[in-house]
Amino acid sequence: MKALPLIRYILKPVLAGLALAIIIVVLNPSLRERLPRLDRSISQVERASFSSAVRRAAPAVVNIYSHRQTRGNFSQLLPQGLGSGIIMHGDGYILTNYHVVSSADQIFVALQDGRLANAEMIGSDPYTDLAVLQIAESDLPVIPLDLKRQPKVGDMVLAIGNPYNLGQTITQGIISATGRNGLSSSYQDFIQTDAAINQGNSGGALVDADGVLVGINTANYQWLGDAGVGLNFAIPIELAYKIMGKLIRDGRVIRGHLGLSGSPVNPTIARLLRLTEVMGVAVGEVEPGGPADRAGLRPNDVLVAFNGEAIVSTDMLMDSIAETPPGHEVNITLIRQGRRFSVPVTIDEKPPMAAEAPR
Repeated sequence: MKALPLIRYILKPVLAGLALAIIIVVLNPSLRERLPRLDRSISQVERASFSSAVRRAAPAVVNIYSHRQTRGNFSQLLPQGLGSGIIMHGDGYILTNYHVVSSADQIFVALQDGRLANAEMIGSDPYTDLAVLQIAESDLPVIPLDLKRQPKVGDMVLAIGNPYNLGQTITQGIISATGRNGLSSSYQDFIQTDAAINQGNSGGALVDADGVLVGINTANYQWLGDAGVGLNFAIPIELAYKIMGKLIRDGRVIRGHLGLSGSPVNPTIARLLRLTEVMGVAVGEVEPGGPADRAGLRPNDVLVAFNGEAIVSTDMLMDSIAETPPGHEVNITLIRQGRRFSVPVTIDEKPPMAAEAPR
């Protein structure tokens, strides 16, 4: 059989089949929805396994054991706390929670490859419940990091840590909410997830489906004083990374302090204070002798601008104050009894937290 007749012999049934398929799909539009989409990306395909993400991230998550020296005639080191940490740099910097190591006299770090190392406390920040340790080891695994990634509600996440000292454990869930605040201090901004975070997970990694770090596991709702299922919280990596840099540089976080409390102006407050528009932050209490008190600020003043920038929320005001170096003078625009004017205020340094974060 010659080549050309052979090709015709093969193509006839193929073309006939395609023509029949096209006719059937045209006559039955509902069938089009059942056809596979050729433009569907790999990221849209349902994942059957997260083993690749775990392989990327898990080696950089360590177990942390803190010990405290007893006082008296028979001094000895006793176990004090249990938690997790994340290797952030190849030079041995480890990010963890402050409450994991706050009362420790000696800290041990167990790597997933079996190594055990003494850790040095580099710095801590009780206000955000973060601490930085350092170990003198080489060839360290480092957690994948991308500060440009913005975690979104509904994203799949994995929590990696050492719950109850059982050994490294992975739990899986989604991001339930972002921007949760008011749970601890005004400087924290939590990611909420339903991935289980138990005792020993604190300081461990919350990673996305690619194994990239998105948060530092911190607490579940029980830790905050109530019982809850699926209510677990992590510090966003963007905040944690910024705090880590300050701790490595200065050993502590130096924050500005204004010495007042306030609440956002809502329609009710605006009506009570006879404001023409709903804007700014209404001053609640003023700390005696603090910067605000020395500048003459009073309860019920409405702060509307900080160094010329409109105050759109209490968080924005507190962040602006915190980022101002102590000793610097700022101008605060306020409304008092219908009058609008500006006052200069010299910012103090935020005093140390009176009590450490709960365990």
